Amino acid sequence: MNFSIPYQLVSEQECILACIRQERWAQKKLYEDHYTQMMSVALRYAGNHEEAMDILHESFVKIFRNIGSFQPGTSVSAWIRKIVINTSIDFYRREKKRKTEALEEALQIKSTIPDAISTLSSDEILIAIQQLPPSYRSVFNLYVIEGYAHKEIAEMLGVNESTCRANLVKARNKLQHILLKQENDPHGYTEV
Repeated sequence: MNFSIPYQLVSEQECILACIRQERWAQKKLYEDHYTQMMSVALRYAGNHEEAMDILHESFVKIFRNIGSFQPGTSVSAWIRKIVINTSIDFYRREKKRKTEALEEALQIKSTIPDAISTLSSDEILIAIQQLPPSYRSVFNLYVIEGYAHKEIAEMLGVNESTCRANLVKARNKLQHILLKQENDPHGYTEV
């Protein structure tokens, strides 16, 4: 007798086991359950929506290929998030042309907007982050959003620690410049 159970009633562990067996309904459920949260992670690393979709889809391919390595008892969301972040970094490595400048030059940059972020929506901030060059955007996301240390970021991106620090300072400065432009011209999100 063939019958189906609505997959909303299936536990997370049962869904993972079904994904290991490569059952399409379980893969669809896992994808749908985590799409929104992981898309927001991918958008922070991507330059635009299309890149974010590429990152997300590549991430889920990796997730389904490696679902057998998931350790029961750990957070599925955290495991998936780590894969999305690592896929974003891999995407950055493939697409980037590294461009670094001296740390001394970056340290001379000063902030002129103390509280511009508090007046902006999350969509406006996301648009501003997406306008950062890939090297700045990756460091900014890993340090500010994900909470990684400069040493860890440098190892992930294959750069030295001083380059990582310099790119963070430059990212913050450029982001402030972009946000100031948005504040002065709320209808035009022009790239700086």
